[in-house]
Amino acid sequence: MINEEYKAMLGGKSVIRELSEYATARGKQIGYENVFDFSLGNPSVPAPQAFTATMEDLYAHGDPIAIHGYSPSLGIPEFKEAVAANLNRRFGMDYTADHIFPTTGAAGALAHAFRAVTEPGDEIVTFAPYFPEYGPYTAGAGLKLTVVPADTTAWQIDFDAFERALNPKVTAVLINTPNNPSGAVYSEATLRRLAEVLEAKQREFGHDIFLISDEPYREIVFDGGTQPYPSAYYGNTLSCYSWSKSLSLPGERIGYVAVNPRAHDAGILVPMMGQISRGTGHNCPPSSIQLGVARVIDQTSDLSVYETNMNLLYDALVRLGFEVVRPGGTFYIFPKALEADATAFCLKAKEYDLILVPSESFGVPGYFRMAYCIDTEKVERAIPALERFVAEEYGRR
Repeated sequence: MINEEYKAMLGGKSVIRELSEYATARGKQIGYENVFDFSLGNPSVPAPQAFTATMEDLYAHGDPIAIHGYSPSLGIPEFKEAVAANLNRRFGMDYTADHIFPTTGAAGALAHAFRAVTEPGDEIVTFAPYFPEYGPYTAGAGLKLTVVPADTTAWQIDFDAFERALNPKVTAVLINTPNNPSGAVYSEATLRRLAEVLEAKQREFGHDIFLISDEPYREIVFDGGTQPYPSAYYGNTLSCYSWSKSLSLPGERIGYVAVNPRAHDAGILVPMMGQISRGTGHNCPPSSIQLGVARVIDQTSDLSVYETNMNLLYDALVRLGFEVVRPGGTFYIFPKALEADATAFCLKAKEYDLILVPSESFGVPGYFRMAYCIDTEKVERAIPALERFVAEEYGRR
């Protein structure tokens, strides 16, 4: 007998994936270069040459047993030490290798973090707009996901609404900064206030509330800024990361959970995650990728194209009369649609070969997401299509 729960999920496919599949099919008809596909957050810049050279050297000269053998269940020490040293150097932390758990991307990191600090039936609070897959991720761990309504003025945290959402069943709070889909970067003031609220609620409720920080866009920050490191402000923080964006390695599935050394039971959380792996069938990322990333730990791809693309789109959207908050990072922008029904708006845009993602699945009605991780020349060619769309459908010029 098949599992009815997963069978039912077949009827709720990811809107983002469906639009991406449509764009691919449409591209076969008219040439993909003529489809302005802003659907999928797939990095558009190559991995740095140093990573490629490192992998070539590993395969040519490394120990085949080390490269292709099983990773230790808690990760390769060389990799864990490199991650800890990098975080300590950049953010003034005091991690050791024992605080780092390698995972298959940020999704794998979240899966372990959720299970390590919650029990089935507990409640996790997150903030709209949020990555739609948080729904199945938390449901798969037997958790209730509570969504705090969005602060649409700046996409920071509405703290009054947040405090109303907190109750004794909340054992974790999930943040994503820089944020998918809004591009917002949580400020130091936001993170300090968040820590103060969580500290107070821990005392009030008499139990830990962990902050799970989803950080795959940490290095994509604009205007010369940086993302303040959430773990620096709150002890009970698990930092979840992947190199999908910073090194443009989404297909390699390499990430980690970093357990704040100040967290309650910090010394046993990584070994617990090893036990969680036994129950989920997860194992560490491939040995070769751990070893390769460890050797280029301080590098990133050339991420500057994303800021160039953001400025082009932001300026065009403002000129056309859209309400839009300028992103502080990521490769997403989240304007307000020109009608209340964002799905209807995006369906009309498809007629102009503009593939936009409606906002309902992100927990905010009436907006749309554009993933501008595409070539700059294609962004430039998309702007006249956007101009035609809003002129013909909405009378905007």
